[in-house]
Amino acid sequence: MFRNTGLIGAALLCRLAIAQSDTPTIIQPGAPGQPGKMISSAVFALPPPAKEDIEFMQAMIVHHSQAVDMVALLRKRGANPALQTLGERIALSQADEIESMKQWLRERNESIEMGAMMHHHTPGMDMSKMAAGDVAVMPGMLSPNQMKVLAKASGRAFDTLFLTGMIQHHSGAVDMVDDLFAAGAGQDNVLFDFATDIDNSQRAEIRIMQGMLTKMARPKDKK
Repeated sequence: MFRNTGLIGAALLCRLAIAQSDTPTIIQPGAPGQPGKMISSAVFALPPPAKEDIEFMQAMIVHHSQAVDMVALLRKRGANPALQTLGERIALSQADEIESMKQWLRERNESIEMGAMMHHHTPGMDMSKMAAGDVAVMPGMLSPNQMKVLAKASGRAFDTLFLTGMIQHHSGAVDMVDDLFAAGAGQDNVLFDFATDIDNSQRAEIRIMQGMLTKMARPKDKK
């Protein structure tokens, strides 16, 4: 069977060059019978990201982290098996997305920390309430006081608070995506697909949680 040994050799050289150098190189295959050409990976460097894109990713890491914390409480204090299953799905997807966002930032030599974004607040926000723990730092996030109340609840009361809080939380994430696109940002292909997936998945989970909340609010049938 005929095999293109030139291309196979070029691929091998490419792997070796990447393994032996801090600055990876790419081998461009030559014409039949001609050697390949080494190209610096700098030629294919990612374009600098927009400020809004960086801030979105940094903020969403913090936002997602709270959802993971909420599910950790659900494991210990919740009572509804179906909600436990949904919570695990939420935690898994959000944890995976956190790693994807960190990777996106690192590949662009950007910090994964929010930095000055932590001190950003919406005009008109009562900063005294924020200091007292009544206001969250970004859309949808539960305030410190809300998290304290959730951590003290248990059983059916916890499940109700969890659903209400996670609907609020997911709605905030959807608002953050809307704000990103409204600002004309999110044009990076990877970020656009990622933000769109967040919007679609969290809207779907909101509908599921609203249905669960409605079902829990119904009085139990008497036997």
